[in-house]
Amino acid sequence: MDQAPPVAVTEEPSNGGRQWYVLKVQSNRERTIRDSLVRRIRQEGLEEFFGEIVIPTEKVVETKSGKKRVTEQKLYPGYLMVQMELNDDTWYLVRSTSGVGDFTGSAGKPIPMQEAEIQKMLGREQGKKEEAPLKVKMEFQSGDHVKIKEGAFESFEGTIEAIDDASGKITVLIQIFGRPTPVDLEYWQVERM
Repeated sequence: MDQAPPVAVTEEPSNGGRQWYVLKVQSNRERTIRDSLVRRIRQEGLEEFFGEIVIPTEKVVETKSGKKRVTEQKLYPGYLMVQMELNDDTWYLVRSTSGVGDFTGSAGKPIPMQEAEIQKMLGREQGKKEEAPLKVKMEFQSGDHVKIKEGAFESFEGTIEAIDDASGKITVLIQIFGRPTPVDLEYWQVERM
């Protein structure tokens, strides 16, 4: 999760009437807009009205040239989540920050997120003990025609039957002795035809 440290200088036991709001921002500029927002909050002395400012992300495993890499990918490109107390000053500060489009809500009126929704989006569900599993980034879909490029079935052709994003494994149906046979492979062992 890519997030700025809480802006508040003093930690209070409660959130001080702060609620979570979702901001529409320019895509691919989420980090700079968040940093700009944090800077403006400090300049205006409004730290007491703001909590966390978060860019929701997830970790994804990518394999390039046979090497696995873990990268962070934005869950909601073009959106920031802001914990704040909504009043005229905070509303104006957020809306006048360069790159911020608007709050999500109807008729221009910001609508706070439900606590359960925000916890789910932030990956902080109750009872969640272990870290979320990494998701493997693949460019395949069920039904794609592929050729196996490595392993015991090298140069066989088949159709993808199932994909497991969490483990990076795919099931490919290949023809062996005239019968369709499912074979479990790593996603990097095949290439699209």
